[in-house]
Amino acid sequence: MEKAIFGAGCFWGVEEAFRTHPGVKETSVGYSGGRTSNPSYKEVCTDSTGHAEVVEVTFDPAEVNYEDLVRTFFSLHNPMQLNRQGPDVGTQYRSAIFFTSPEQKAIAEKVKSELDGSGKYPRPIVTQIVEEQPYWIAEDYHQKYNFKRGLPSCHI
Repeated sequence: MEKAIFGAGCFWGVEEAFRTHPGVKETSVGYSGGRTSNPSYKEVCTDSTGHAEVVEVTFDPAEVNYEDLVRTFFSLHNPMQLNRQGPDVGTQYRSAIFFTSPEQKAIAEKVKSELDGSGKYPRPIVTQIVEEQPYWIAEDYHQKYNFKRGLPSCHI
């Protein structure tokens, strides 16, 4: 099993999309990329901890490759929006890929570069590609939020 960590705005809909993705074995939502240890949702929402809302994806590389997951990530949100997704505004909603290996970094950079040069997006992609940082799992009520409520998604 391998892990991937993606920030694409509000984590509820993003988690649901990855939870049902073939080859994905487990998902959880949490926070990464910030300055404090074990932040709460309330703290992250102040936009003062530096954390992004993220989804940690555990996947079987024999069933799905990382590049496919990165392409799915880009399809789930607007990667041209800096520190926001739709009505959600703040650095916690930034577009970010937290790579866990040099191979993941190279794949993420390749896909971002391809998409940036494809003409699909009218403005540059602002997605951060940064080394994995501590992952803090979010409160239980955020886990599988959309699934528990029968909601398909809330992403763009």
